Amino acid sequence: MPIEIGLWRVEDEKPIRLRSQGAPKEAQLEQLIEADPTILGEPLLVIGRQVPTSYGTFIDLLAVDADGVLHVLELKRDRTPREVVAQVLDYGSWVTGLTHDEVLQTYASYKEDVAFEEAFAECFGTNPPDELNTAQRLSVIASEVDAATERIVTYLNTGFGVPVNVVFFRYYMDDGREYLARTWLVDETTAPGRTVPRRRTASREEWNGTDWYVSFGEETSGRNWDDARQYGFVSAGGGEWYSRVLQKMPEGARIFVNIPKNGYVGVGTVTRPAVRFSDAVVTVGGEATKLKDCDLKGIYERPGETDDTAEYVVGVDWIVTRPRTDAIWQRGMFANQHSACHLSNKFTIDRLTELFKLSEE
Repeated sequence: MPIEIGLWRVEDEKPIRLRSQGAPKEAQLEQLIEADPTILGEPLLVIGRQVPTSYGTFIDLLAVDADGVLHVLELKRDRTPREVVAQVLDYGSWVTGLTHDEVLQTYASYKEDVAFEEAFAECFGTNPPDELNTAQRLSVIASEVDAATERIVTYLNTGFGVPVNVVFFRYYMDDGREYLARTWLVDETTAPGRTVPRRRTASREEWNGTDWYVSFGEETSGRNWDDARQYGFVSAGGGEWYSRVLQKMPEGARIFVNIPKNGYVGVGTVTRPAVRFSDAVVTVGGEATKLKDCDLKGIYERPGETDDTAEYVVGVDWIVTRPRTDAIWQRGMFANQHSACHLSNKFTIDRLTELFKLSEE
């Protein structure tokens, strides 16, 4: 049964139905969605328009949601049911193979003046997930479709979990104002074919094997960045979850240090593996000195500590540091709750390389 969209104006406590004017031209509808993709029902970041595939065809709009799922948005353009459904499925099969880097390249070709990470953070209020394109959703956009198209899409979506759907737009005019009405063929909140997962490993940014991210969480009764800058170390502890990853950083690793809620404050090279604070040694005036014997502002030892709960210290030869008041932070930069982890976010590395002037070191 064909989908019907109705719109009424309430006047003198009576409903007055507005007559549909059909739909905007497809090019105009494409522009409206590109300008504000939330009209589809959820926040989306458009990453490409008329995206070329490897088969000589072009995807009308390609977008990503907050979970990193890619959305193929294809206008019907008066094609037959078999043609439009086959086309969007073909696009979905191609999009499934896009790697993390290819997604970023697609966006870069679409918008050269804003980095993907910045645009993502602006759109969703958070940084991109570590993996992109872990699933896909396919949407046919139309003012109307025939019963055969409805039957095919419903069959694929509800019967086999294929993430394909149809979104309908109708156009109304009333008292000089223009309106768009929207509905979905299959309820998006309950559709079993909402997303289909793919192999996750192919969509993660590749780690260069050298760079690490370190979160240096300052505490009023704990570690202090001034100590770390002066004596050449980073530390974490208070539980195995915090110290375990710190112990995985090898000598020679390059670390980028971030103070949560401040920004990046230092880049250095690991010179000594993680040890308990009580055993940590630093170099002061050219001589090896116990860190606990130095004049420290922070507190790194507490009564009753065990190997699991103690503070652990990693020796660092600083390349460049900044005071916390001069920390570097830019929307879209990588941040993580772990004490340390691999840093594979190219946007963050590139921006910090530039802002810390590492290429000049």
